[in-house]
Amino acid sequence: MNPDQIPQLIAQIALADPRIRRDDPTEQRAQILMWAGILADVPYEYAVTAVHQHYATSQWPILPANIATRWAATVRDRLTRHTGTFEPTEHPELDPDDEAGYRHALAVERQAVALGQQAPTPLAAITSGPAAEEVTRRLAALGDYLPTSVRDALADCRPAAAARATAIRAGRPDALAVPCPVETCRAAAKESCTRPGKGGRRHRLGQPHPSRTDAAGAAA
Repeated sequence: MNPDQIPQLIAQIALADPRIRRDDPTEQRAQILMWAGILADVPYEYAVTAVHQHYATSQWPILPANIATRWAATVRDRLTRHTGTFEPTEHPELDPDDEAGYRHALAVERQAVALGQQAPTPLAAITSGPAAEEVTRRLAALGDYLPTSVRDALADCRPAAAARATAIRAGRPDALAVPCPVETCRAAAKESCTRPGKGGRRHRLGQPHPSRTDAAGAAA
């Protein structure tokens, strides 16, 4: 905003808040210089909008710092949502060997995003094509933090976990996702089913009780 626009902005504010206007000519000049210095980077249209938003919720006189703070937050939000990758393939008019021209074009783009003249460019997601298929293949191989190949190799040592993974892959209900309803078991969610043994001991079962599988299916 240039100094010539400040009197117009103050006149707009005075329509809602006469306390802002200065009557003394010396004070008016000082006020214009002060506001112009603080709002030098703020577009006039944005300042007017910020004034409307301020008096829509507040009865206190607006300060130039209120407008400048709103503008800084808006610019920060826009640039945070902007990837700023500036792929050369998207700008065939640029010479790949012209480093100064590339930097200038990048600065112009960021300035346009900051001023709201250009929408932020989000990070493009891989949604189709060979690259997406490769991502799907790798995710299927990795599973989660434990790769699927390692999980399969440990299946004999972890029968309950192996049975649960097999059921999930086959699209069957995950029985261990719910507590076991069997009166003599009552295993908590994520715990294997058990049966009572001699001496008060419990024996872990390799498979969940059928009624627990039914309960998981009903819950799903």
